[in-house]
Amino acid sequence: MSETAPTLGFIGLGVMGSGMCANAVRKHAAPLHAFDMNADALAVQVAGGAVAAGSVADVARAANVIFLSLPGGKQVRAVCEEIAAHGSVGSTVIDLSTTSVAEAREVALLLAAKGMEFADAPVARTRQAAIDGTLSIMVGAGEDLYARIEPLLRYIGSDVTRCGEVGCGQVVKLINNTLLFEQVAALAEMFVVAERAGVAPAKLVEAVSLGSGDSFALRNHGLKAMVPRQFPEKAFPAPYALKDLGYTIELAEQMGVEPRLPRLAAEYYQAAVDAGIGQAYFPVIIEVVDPR
Repeated sequence: MSETAPTLGFIGLGVMGSGMCANAVRKHAAPLHAFDMNADALAVQVAGGAVAAGSVADVARAANVIFLSLPGGKQVRAVCEEIAAHGSVGSTVIDLSTTSVAEAREVALLLAAKGMEFADAPVARTRQAAIDGTLSIMVGAGEDLYARIEPLLRYIGSDVTRCGEVGCGQVVKLINNTLLFEQVAALAEMFVVAERAGVAPAKLVEAVSLGSGDSFALRNHGLKAMVPRQFPEKAFPAPYALKDLGYTIELAEQMGVEPRLPRLAAEYYQAAVDAGIGQAYFPVIIEVVDPR
C-alpha cells in the first residue's frame, strides 16, 4: 500500500457485503471496484459510486486492497486463487467472511507465495450494523499489516480488534458465534418451559434481563424474534449457524477439546433444516421445541 489512498476492491455484495461496501465507497478517497455475480446487487453499489467490475480478475488487476465478503471457506479459496493469478505483488486481501481457521491460514500462504498479504477480519453484529458501519471486526494479521488496514476497517466497523496473527480473527469470530448459537438454543428451551408454566415470554425477558441471566441474546434474539415468533428470511438462517458450528467443532477437536455443547446446539439447527424452516432467521429453532 502506498502513502496515498489505495484503490479498493470489494467482492461479495450479499446481505452483509452490500452494507459494508456502501460504507467503504462513501468514506474512501479513491475508487472502489466492486463485483458480485448478482447483477442487481452490483448495480446498487454502482449507483452509490462504486466502479463496476466484470469479474474477480478485473478487481484483482485494478485494486491494491481487496475486501471479500463470501459465504464460506471454499468460496474464499476459489476467489483468492483468482486474485493470486491476476493481482499485483504487494496487494492486500482482507477477508470479512467467516471461514475455518485452517482455511484462513492456507489462503494466507497461497497469497504470500505471490507476494501478497492477507488478513482475516470476520465481522459480527447485524445486517443493520453493516449498513450503519457499526460492526465489530476481529482481525488476524501481523502488527504492521494491521496498522495499515485498520483505518480502512474503520469504514465498516465501530469496534476493530487485533486478535493475533493470521487465523486468530476467525478463532475469535467462531467462538463468538458459537456462544451465541448455544445461548439461543438454551433460550428456545426456557421460553417454552416458562410459557407452559404460565409466564408470558415478554414478561420472562423483562424479569430475566434484570438478573444474572441477562444477555445480548436474550435482549435481541429472544425479545425481537422469539417473543413475537417473527423469523424473517434473508437474515441469518440455520444453515449458516451449522456452518459456523462445524468450523468450531473442527477447531476444538484440533485443539484437543471435546466440543459437547456445540454439538448439542447443532442438533437444534439441523432439526430446523430437517423441518423445512431452516431458511428463516436462526432463532426459529424455538419452533423445533414448540411448533406453532
